[in-house]
Amino acid sequence: MSGYATALESGPLQHDAFFYRDDDGYRAGVVDFVRGGLESDEPVLVAVPGPNLELVRAGLGADAERIRLADMAVAGRNPGRIIGGVLSAFVDEHRGRRVRIVGEPIWAGRTDEEYPACAEHEALINVALGTAQAAILCPYDAARLGHSVLVDATRTHPVLAEGTQRWPSPAYTDPGAVAASFDRPLSEPPDDTGVLVVGPRTGPRAARRLVHDVAEQAGMAPARIADLLRAVQELAVNTIAHTGGTGLLVVWRTDSEVRCQLQDGGRISDPLAGRLPPEPPDVEHGLWAVHQLVDLVRIHRRSDNTTVRVHMRIS
Repeated sequence: MSGYATALESGPLQHDAFFYRDDDGYRAGVVDFVRGGLESDEPVLVAVPGPNLELVRAGLGADAERIRLADMAVAGRNPGRIIGGVLSAFVDEHRGRRVRIVGEPIWAGRTDEEYPACAEHEALINVALGTAQAAILCPYDAARLGHSVLVDATRTHPVLAEGTQRWPSPAYTDPGAVAASFDRPLSEPPDDTGVLVVGPRTGPRAARRLVHDVAEQAGMAPARIADLLRAVQELAVNTIAHTGGTGLLVVWRTDSEVRCQLQDGGRISDPLAGRLPPEPPDVEHGLWAVHQLVDLVRIHRRSDNTTVRVHMRIS
C-alpha cells in the first residue's frame, strides 16, 4: 500500500511541499502519492511541466490512463490562472468527493519576474481552497532551485515532505500575510517606453492603438496581439470605471516580450481578485479575463495606487 495512502488524513485541504533531488526521487514520491489516490478511489490530477509529466507516465505505466495529466508550463504559464483554471476547476468537477492533485508551479526555468507571482499563488492556495476536500502535493527541485525558494516553500505550505515522510512546517503562518509579502516592487521600465494617460477622454481605443503598434513592431503574431489588446482594454476600462480618475499606461518590449503596465489610484484589496471565475460564469471581465489572456500578471499595491503589469511573449 502507498505510504501516502496511510499518511494522509481525511480532513479538509492538505497542501504539501515535496522536496526531491533527482528524477528517481521525483518519480518515486509523485507516483507513491498518485497511487495512494487511486487506492482510495480519489480523482487524481497531475499538473506538472512537460518533462516531469513523462517521468510520471513512465512510473505509473498503465495506471496513467486512470488519471488526468496537464502540462503546467501551458496551463499554468501565468501562475494567476492556476487556482481558478486548474485546481478549483478540478475540485468543483468532483464536488462531494475528495480529490488528489500534484501541482508544480515553480521549476528551475521560471524567471525572476515570474517567481513572486508563483510564490504568491502557493500561499493563496491555502486561502482559496482552505475548506476543500483535497490533497495537493507541490514538488520542489531541491537540487536546482535556490535556497530562498525552498525557504519560501516552508512558509507557503503547512506540511513538508520528502520521500514518503511528512511533517508540519515550523515556518508556516497566516497565508494571507505570506501572500502579501510577495507583493514586491516591480522593476523599473526602460527609458524608451510608450506612455499614455488613460482616462475618459483618451480611453481604451487609444490604449489599444499604442499597444498594437509596439507589439506589431516587435513581430508578435496577430492572434497574440489580439489577446494582448483585449487584456489592456480590460485594464483601461477598469481604470475609467472604478477609480473615477486617470491612469498611466506604459508599454515597452524586451528581447522576448511586450510588457504593458497601468498605474492608477485604485486599490485591489482582494488577493484572489482575477484568480477565480467571475459571476455569472458565462461573462469574462476584469482581471479574470486579463489572467486568461496573457503569460504573466504582476500586481503591486501601494497605499495610494495600484500597478498592474502584464507580460506577453513575442513568440
